[in-house]
Amino acid sequence: MTQTKLIATYSRVSTARQEDEQTIKTQIITLQEYAEKNGLIIVKEYTDDGWSGDSLARPALDDLRQDAKGKQWEAVLIYDPDRLARRYSYQELIMDELKEAGIEIMFVTVAAPKNSEDKILHGVRGLFAEYERAKISERFRLGKLRKVKEGNILISEPLYGYSYIPKVENAHGYYVVNKEEARIVKMIFSWIDEDALTLRKIVKRLQELDIKPRRSKRGVWNTSTLSHLLRNRGYIGEAKWGSSYAVVPIRPLNVEKYKRMKKTSRRTKPKEEWYMIPIPAIIDPQVFMRVQERLKNNFLLSQRNTKNEYLLAGMIYCTCGRRRAGEGPQHGKHLYYRCTDRVLSSPLPPTCTEKGVNARIADILIWDGISQLMTSPDLMRTQIDRWKNDKNHSAQHSLVDIDELEKQIIKLRAEEDRYNKAYGSGVFTLQQLKEYLNPIKAKILSIESQIVNSKEVTNQQNLSALPDQNEIETLAQQAIKAMKGLNFESKREIVRSAIEKVVGNKEKLLVKGCIPVSNVNVFTNYRDGWDTDRHSDLPQTLIKSIPFEFSIEIPVLKRGQRSLGYPTIKHKHAA
Repeated sequence: MTQTKLIATYSRVSTARQEDEQTIKTQIITLQEYAEKNGLIIVKEYTDDGWSGDSLARPALDDLRQDAKGKQWEAVLIYDPDRLARRYSYQELIMDELKEAGIEIMFVTVAAPKNSEDKILHGVRGLFAEYERAKISERFRLGKLRKVKEGNILISEPLYGYSYIPKVENAHGYYVVNKEEARIVKMIFSWIDEDALTLRKIVKRLQELDIKPRRSKRGVWNTSTLSHLLRNRGYIGEAKWGSSYAVVPIRPLNVEKYKRMKKTSRRTKPKEEWYMIPIPAIIDPQVFMRVQERLKNNFLLSQRNTKNEYLLAGMIYCTCGRRRAGEGPQHGKHLYYRCTDRVLSSPLPPTCTEKGVNARIADILIWDGISQLMTSPDLMRTQIDRWKNDKNHSAQHSLVDIDELEKQIIKLRAEEDRYNKAYGSGVFTLQQLKEYLNPIKAKILSIESQIVNSKEVTNQQNLSALPDQNEIETLAQQAIKAMKGLNFESKREIVRSAIEKVVGNKEKLLVKGCIPVSNVNVFTNYRDGWDTDRHSDLPQTLIKSIPFEFSIEIPVLKRGQRSLGYPTIKHKHAA
């Protein structure tokens, strides 16, 4: 019986446009036809849809490299070397790694290098291909620049108020005024110039008039959209191109491992490097300048920029899951933490019906709760006992992603079934089946062991970070001396260093946090405070802390009542 080779396939496209044109399906079909023609059995297909070849951090490629070490298949089939990576150096890195694992590399378009001479020729071909791509990219950039200098407009979507007439033969693409949208633009500018409306009032009026933006999931205008619209000099005939460039974000909001695009932020270029393109004007320049001045004054006079003291700002959440934000008049007596749902949902009706939390009362009660906890060794020991007996702690703070591990097991079971079906069809012998299945079964057992042991490992590591009796006593003595006569800023720093989250409604709040104990000065003036999330890169042995959890019940003040009395604080005890 002729031995049949078990292989995996890898395919990749770099843009959403290629996905739409179904080039990924073309690659897959080509690979399948090649395998069938050459008597190869495809065990697993790895596909990266919409991932650039300039980076090796791709989910399917990582899976392929990991599975290659387990020798679940004998070879990997790829359409072309540039599908593996754009840069030749990256191609060599992956190919060497696969060869060291005993995996053969095959390409549809070219023969894989088999000796030193082939490898040199393959390297020369890869370097020429990389050079050609760089030339194409530079020609493309210069071509766009030439078109812009000639007055051509390069856009993906026209500015609101205009329609784009594409290039026809030798005539460049250009803007024409969209009469209906231009009418709305003039109306928005007049509401600020003549009626002195704020952006939020304009959003509300547009909603009342049932005027929808060109694109919106909710079908309503956003204040940020209006802000960009009102500041765009294109409405006075001065469209710009090349005013910014893409950069890798310094502090990215998305910290996921896999990113389709690295350069997700933009940085503004100096104005002298901008290219101005004349387009038909919709707004009079004098009106435009008056609106800019009005926007500037509205920002300076906005109540949202007045300063009230909110001890829990940024840490308090509503029961619906959204944040609560401080709200109240300047230097007002009645301040509240209100759910941001009504602001984020505006001008649509809010989905959250929770009332505001009295900020003055909540701040006093939570500060008293933190003070009592940090100055009482007994309360701190109670919190430690509670934490040790909390059965849910391991699941909430597991070092491994159990859901992801379970998904891996499902994938491995599916591969196991494919090998069994191939054996049932007579593709290979029983001995070969055992050789293929043993690594898979070992990996499944290893993952199942990780899931079982994750809670125990987490508990052991976290228990080593708990303080001893001497450290608790020292912290309490420091707190008794330091927490007398503190001003708001000092209280705020202590609260930020200890509290992780406050959740609740106007009647009851649940406070969770972690008090740093050893090798950390709790009463530091460091503006970002201290917590394990902000300093997760430091050695865990330096961070000893007391996880705590307590609730406060907010009393309802009767008319004319000024005193709160003694705060109602319930510390959660051990079960």
